[in-house]
Amino acid sequence: MARPRILVVGAGFAGVECVRRLERTLAPGEAEVCLVTPFSYQLYLPLLPQVAAGVLTPQSVAVSLRRSSKHRTRILPGGAVGVDPKAKVCVVRDITGELVNEAYDYLVLTPGSITRTFDIPGLVDNARGMKTLAEAAYIRDHVIAQLDLADASQDEAERASRLQFVVVGGGYAGTETAACLQRLTMNAAKRYPRLDPKLIKWHLIDIAPKLMPELGDKLGRSALEILRKRGIEVSLGVSVAKAAPEEVTFTDGRVLPCRTLIWTAGVAASPLIATLDAETARGRLVVTPELNVPGADGVFALGDAAAVPDLTKGDDAVCPPTAQHAQRQGRTIAENILASLRHGQLTPYKHKDLGLVVDLGGADAVSKPLGIELRGLPAQAVARGYHWSALRTNVAKTRVLTNWMLNAVAGDDFVRTGFQAQKAATLHDFEYTNSYLTPEQVREHTASLAVRS
Repeated sequence: MARPRILVVGAGFAGVECVRRLERTLAPGEAEVCLVTPFSYQLYLPLLPQVAAGVLTPQSVAVSLRRSSKHRTRILPGGAVGVDPKAKVCVVRDITGELVNEAYDYLVLTPGSITRTFDIPGLVDNARGMKTLAEAAYIRDHVIAQLDLADASQDEAERASRLQFVVVGGGYAGTETAACLQRLTMNAAKRYPRLDPKLIKWHLIDIAPKLMPELGDKLGRSALEILRKRGIEVSLGVSVAKAAPEEVTFTDGRVLPCRTLIWTAGVAASPLIATLDAETARGRLVVTPELNVPGADGVFALGDAAAVPDLTKGDDAVCPPTAQHAQRQGRTIAENILASLRHGQLTPYKHKDLGLVVDLGGADAVSKPLGIELRGLPAQAVARGYHWSALRTNVAKTRVLTNWMLNAVAGDDFVRTGFQAQKAATLHDFEYTNSYLTPEQVREHTASLAVRS
């Protein structure tokens, strides 16, 4: 008999943890495991702002799957663009652009999330996100390019507009991005004697009335005070009404000459979820506490793509889309697949949140591990200690630690690496959101082409 085929979609925290657990616990020949991912690395997403700021190199946060795996998992280079649960087929667009049907007995959906956008004129074409390694590298090049161009410009209006930077989103990603990049530009200004550092202005805006409300009022206010003390203008209850290449219009009527708009105002589940024709809650797949997708035989979903019930809170609460939950859900799903293979009992997912860490660069940080509120160097030690310990391999840990030490001692060289093309890429280009199929296209494709198993 053919071995059961386990297809894992996505190499984020949840998908990689699931694969690692399966590799350790499956008996030889018990099942075939395949991982669908366009890149053979796991991206440590929480450290992307430090990549954009030049504190860390891109390679240090891209943890090699081939180095960390036991080579029992087959890596399929591509992205899943559709699922047909009835045919038990996942449609994969490989890195050459070809569509391939991949059969499965068990499907683990961990495709993650994309940057959430709204119907704001010019937003998709003129804003950049902070969800991918390419975006972080691009933003670093772009910000340094604005300093270079402002330094070379003879036009005072152009110079001022190039030195205005806007970050939208007062969550962890937006706050850390604004804090880290503001330190980059202020340190870089020392290398540009023709630039007045007072002209470099960073704006952090969010429609919510509080900054990072999950931290609580005290730590949220502490973070706000740190940012404002460093010169970052924080505007709450405000969003973007219109985005143009050289200016941003806010919902309070202000028009800001600006060439840099970084959009981190939340995330949305991967468009792959819409291809299943399954029940969703706020765009995330509805799943049971055992992480099954109801009505889809052999399909499990977790991480950012699933509305996983939070059994520690009840009252229809769902787990937040954090790495902490994703990793533990990955372990649970691996155990449940093993139980399914061996006709055992499935286990519901249950985990109490352990706390939050926010690295604002330098000695600035706020953290709340196990409910304990920390600020300054103790918070920074907890934040960096948590991130360092969460990295998968010793090589990655060594690279990150070395980068931190080198940056603390020697600083940055503020060079552009050439990732910025002549034609700026859009959010759709970076996150491939135009690549997915409709449910009808999925069914047509699975019916017309042979299935690879």
